[in-house]
Amino acid sequence: MGVPNSFWQVSHVNRDYGVCDTYPAELYVPRLASIPVIVGSSKFRSRGRFPVLSYYCQDNNGAICRSSQPLSGFSARCFEDEEMLQAIRKSNPGSDFLYVVDTRPKLNAMANRAAGKGYENEDNYSNIKFHFIGIENIHVMRNSLQKLLEVCELRSPSMGDFLWGLENSGWLKHIKAIMDAGIFIAKAVAEEAASVLVHCSDGWDRTAQVCSTASLLLDPFYRTLKGFMVLIEKDWVSFGHKFNHRYSHLDGDPREVSPVIDQFFDCVWQLMDQFPCAFEFNERFLVHIHHHIYSCQFGNFICNNNKESKELRIQEKTHSLWSHLWKNHADYKNPLYRQDHSQTQGVLRPHTAPSNFSRFWRSMYNRFEKGMHPRQSVTEFLMAVKEETQQLEEELETLEEKLARLDKSHLKNRKEKIKLPHKLEISNSDQCLANTPQDYTDNGKPFTSCSPSQADEDSETTILTHDMKHSDTDLSANSDQESGVADLSCRSPSGGDFLSSEDNSKNLSEYPEEAAFAFA
Repeated sequence: MGVPNSFWQVSHVNRDYGVCDTYPAELYVPRLASIPVIVGSSKFRSRGRFPVLSYYCQDNNGAICRSSQPLSGFSARCFEDEEMLQAIRKSNPGSDFLYVVDTRPKLNAMANRAAGKGYENEDNYSNIKFHFIGIENIHVMRNSLQKLLEVCELRSPSMGDFLWGLENSGWLKHIKAIMDAGIFIAKAVAEEAASVLVHCSDGWDRTAQVCSTASLLLDPFYRTLKGFMVLIEKDWVSFGHKFNHRYSHLDGDPREVSPVIDQFFDCVWQLMDQFPCAFEFNERFLVHIHHHIYSCQFGNFICNNNKESKELRIQEKTHSLWSHLWKNHADYKNPLYRQDHSQTQGVLRPHTAPSNFSRFWRSMYNRFEKGMHPRQSVTEFLMAVKEETQQLEEELETLEEKLARLDKSHLKNRKEKIKLPHKLEISNSDQCLANTPQDYTDNGKPFTSCSPSQADEDSETTILTHDMKHSDTDLSANSDQESGVADLSCRSPSGGDFLSSEDNSKNLSEYPEEAAFAFA
């Protein structure tokens, strides 16, 4: 967010959790706020939760700060707290006033005055504009969720029964109230370049909902996978949302249980429905985070604040959900997300008409209903198509590699088959060069070597034929006039049969004239 800078600095006043035990150890405060001002303001705020920075806009120096309600009662005031708010206002030189947003209904805030609490008096705080939102408390939200679940558990309800039950629960009305608060704050920062201080009673339920919703509308970074993890860690975990009490992790007071972060996730889903290209993550990402908030399988959500987490050494004994989600981040990518899309950049401005909040998040509240006919959303369908395409591409790549190996092996075998006949043909030609010209003709036609396939089949015959010719050639080459008797003695009178030496002597004695002629 570009801090620290010339207007905001990090403060270590809460390093040992001595000023506020539910705040983190390091906090960002205005540079104009001294330590006595910070300590005095914390004493005037419920649970010691004094105003600190939650979000800073670098474009116009607008800031979102958060705190708890002041202990003003009907007439009490605190000069340090008034000076703290003026330091926040002066940290934004582009604005002459500071919005103070009380997220509670005005009637509830006035009732708290009787208990010595309440809200800021505009007569005591100069240059502020006070604004009530009207988000109900945790008890109303718990009853609303119970009625909603009763509607979800109806078996074969009629359309009238379902719609009546959904309206009677008031769930969507509460979602719209949280959204309206976030939109108001986002407009104040983006369009009016003003700074805003947000609080409820103790500053860890409705304040977390509204600040995180406004940050999501203002900054595209929080609409990415990594940014959303940072948002949850910053505005919910670090600033002391009571996870153990709100989600019944321990056996405690059942009146402390309330679906505070469930409503925030519902708001995010409603925004994803209106701006399908603006979020890098998909619906599955929200559902898995919601599931592990209740599962206690990871250490992120099993303490009420950083002090408890440090004392129990949670980081040493447990795993983090964020590393698990990031390891499988491909499963949580939104296929419609594009960084260059108009929805992705800049501030989101959702429609707040009731028709835009009439959608029921079936994948959250009915995801365990096995009897319901599955209805796949467009995003889920695209994710399924993407996964199937990826599997087909991997299979295609494997088959192409196998085909390349087969082609290479086939080509190698073919070369080996062609290599032997080629050598035979060359050797045959060399041998034929030593023969007489008659060996190259057959009835007046020139001799032609056989094709590779024929040579492959007739190789033995070819070798035998050339060996016989070579033998005849050697015999004729070694014969001369002195060895003529030996030549004649090797053949019969007809010139075709071989004779033994005994037969030769007999023949010469029987035909003296022919023998004498031969000698002559």
